This record gives sequence, structure tokens and C-alpha cells, in this order.
Amino acid sequence: MMRWGILGTAGIAEQFVRGVRESGTNEIRAVASRDLARAKAWAASHDIALAFGSYDELLRSGEVDLIYNPLPNSLHAEWTIRALEGGLPVLCEKPLAANAAEARAVAEVAARTGLPVAEAFMYRFHPQWDAIFALVREGAVGKLSTLHGRFTFLLDDPSSIAASAALAGGALMDVGCYCVNFSRLVAGCEPTRVSAFEQRRAVDDTMVGLLEFPNGILAHFETSIANFERYGAEIAGTEGVIEIENPWIPGDAPTRVIVRRNDAPPREIIVPAANSYGLEAEDFVAACQDKRPPRWPIADSIANMAVIDALYQSAREGRAIEPENRHPDAEKS
Repeated sequence: MMRWGILGTAGIAEQFVRGVRESGTNEIRAVASRDLARAKAWAASHDIALAFGSYDELLRSGEVDLIYNPLPNSLHAEWTIRALEGGLPVLCEKPLAANAAEARAVAEVAARTGLPVAEAFMYRFHPQWDAIFALVREGAVGKLSTLHGRFTFLLDDPSSIAASAALAGGALMDVGCYCVNFSRLVAGCEPTRVSAFEQRRAVDDTMVGLLEFPNGILAHFETSIANFERYGAEIAGTEGVIEIENPWIPGDAPTRVIVRRNDAPPREIIVPAANSYGLEAEDFVAACQDKRPPRWPIADSIANMAVIDALYQSAREGRAIEPENRHPDAEKS
């Protein structure tokens, strides 16, 4: 059994704790906060044995075997690197870093230490995606042509991390990164050009983006922290469309995938409920124990951040941008 240590008391950490415990194979051993009283209260409310009043103290404690990092985006790279240099593998919440340069820095330390690092895009571990890719492989909608993702919600707390430029917040970083990752995952290659438009105050409140892939697929997405809550994804081809009702955070209920074609009634596929957080934690633990790469290597995270960087640049400059990805392992296998 491996012992998890959690950096910070972010809300998403509650879902992670639940997922690990549902899998029943590993222990949530400790949590750290910059405020010891907060760490102790959070540990007590989540039945965690140990609480630390600093992140460094947890990393040096010898009480944990691996780290879950759900800190604000601006702190992801710094504390992932510190954990790696302290001999601890890291599962870091999405996005892996504040930009691609930081993501490359994480990769360099991971390579030097020989320790696993993974970005916690938990959605892609849900079994509905196995069903979706089976549909794509069997040609259920013909040749793929366009992809669409949407993830929006109305942020009612202007002091939250997602609304903070200093903490690398914004719609694209907070939830739009899912849409970017989905587009790259389904297209199976990296975009050659991207374009974006945004509505911005302190951060990008709303963004609409377009990705052009070398295999002819076009992807477009909408993301917002200043809009009515909507989520979903579509994979369209020459003969039909796959509609994914809840692609990002399926929760505890079964999920539904619908295939629509002109020549047949809609085909409905119900996928049993699964805990995506638990599945991603299990994969990361297995990577650590078996000394193998996580299911999605850090090169994928660098490529995702390169696209995010390019989308922000496009929105600033009002032109299409070619994403920069200098990492030697960035091309997906």
C-alpha cells in the first residue's frame, strides 16, 4: 500500500480523497497547508492521520510515498519540482503548469530524478472514453471532420483562484484546458495552427477557440467562467456524430453517449458509473510500483500547454498561431 500526501486543501482534493478510498488500495496519509490549523481541521474532517503546517514539512516528513498537487495553477510547477527533488513522484492537477516553459522544466527534473509525473486530467480515465474510441475505430460516424467541446459556468466569487491572474486563473486554464486536451486526444496529433477570441477583464472570462490539425480535422471550443453552466462534446464525421453529454466530470451516475446517423435511429450507449479520480490514482500508483510511464506521459502535458500558450497569444495578437513544442518526446505515440 502506498501513502499519498496532499499539498493544500483545494476543493478538488475532496473528490480525489474519495476516489482513492473507493479504490480501496492505497492510503491518504497526510495533508499540508500554509496554515497548520487549517491543515489539522481538513485532516480531521477527512479522516487523515497527519497534518503539516507547510508543504516543505510534508515533503521532508518521510511519511508519504507520492504526492497529489492540487495547488493553484501558478504553484503547480514549483511544488511539483520540489516534490520530485525530494524523491517523491507527483500527480499534479491540470493544467500541469502555468505555461509550456514551466511544463518543460518539470519534465527535465522528472527525467533527471527518474520519477513519474502525471497531469490529473481525470476525465479521460472514465470508461465512456473507451466506448467512444471504439465507436471511432469502427467507423461509426465515418471519417472524422470536426470536434466541438464546451465547458462553461458562472463564477460568483471574484476572489476565487479561477478569477486571479496572479494565480494563473482564467476560463482556458480552469476548464477550457479540458476542451483542448479532448481535441488533441481525439485528433491523435498536434494542431498546426490555432486561433482564439476572448472576453477579458483580469483574466479571460470567456474564450472561443479553433484548432487546425494536419490530418484535416478542425476542432472548436467554448469555455467561460462568466456564462451559464454548459458542458458537452461532439465528434462529427462524414456519416454521423457522436454526442457526449457529460464528458468532463461524469460523477457517480451512468453516462450516456449518443450516435446519430442519417440512415438509422439514434443509437444510445449507457456506460456504467465509474470514479475517474480513483482510476487516475490507481494508474499513477501502478506506474510508480511497476516503474513504467503513466498512461499519458508528461510529453502530452507539454504539448497541451503549448497549445494553451498559442491560444492566449492568438487572442492577444488577433492572428492564427503555430503552437511551439520543442520537447523531443512531444509527438504522441
